[in-house]
Amino acid sequence: MKPEEFIVPDWPAPPNVHALVTTRAGGVSVGPYAGLNLGDHVGDDPAAVAANRAALRRYLPAEPVWLRQVHGKKCLDAERAGTDNEADAACARAPNVVCAVLTADCLPLLLCDADGSAVAAVHAGWRGLAAGVVESAVAAMGVPAESLLAWLGPAIGPASFEVGAEVRAAFLAHDPAAAAAFVPHGAGKWLCDIHLLARQRLAALGVRRLASAEFCTVRDRERFFSYRRDGATGRMASLIWRG
Repeated sequence: MKPEEFIVPDWPAPPNVHALVTTRAGGVSVGPYAGLNLGDHVGDDPAAVAANRAALRRYLPAEPVWLRQVHGKKCLDAERAGTDNEADAACARAPNVVCAVLTADCLPLLLCDADGSAVAAVHAGWRGLAAGVVESAVAAMGVPAESLLAWLGPAIGPASFEVGAEVRAAFLAHDPAAAAAFVPHGAGKWLCDIHLLARQRLAALGVRRLASAEFCTVRDRERFFSYRRDGATGRMASLIWRG
């Protein structure tokens, strides 16, 4: 693994806020998990996952607070993490506490405030978005939403994310403006723009400073794991911490 194989968010975060996103480059996993798989729940050899996490750790100030993600809305205070961190977001205010989420098509969302006093990482698949995980993370950070910066990471693109009518209905029930994120795609099917859905949620909260990575995890097989594309596959990590 080399630093140049990471994706570093291009956003106007304060100098003391550090963030990176791993790709599948590097690592020791093989088969459908080939490369830097960081997920310990996907069927990969536990020894390979441990080696991959150890390799990543060399670039971080501390071991990441790994979550047990369940597509819900809970945001964990990473400074008080325990042994079973069931949550889909994590936030921290203390230095060198590394918040992390794992994805392989779901949207990773990183947040910080303009003063660099608080950070958060969010696992925002459609279920989590619909449940309110973005709202939970913003509330847990304890700073005004207007002071936040957001970066939307690599996820399934709008041309690849086919969903059923029930997904569209879940978002329209919350906000009719969500209709803009869905394009008809055959009988009872829609193409969904998960980046737009997240942007709408953030804007409704008052988060105006947004940046995003223009990558589709499904289409870029060399760089990204994709559950929608491959089924059995690994996970990338999106990480953020205060210096």
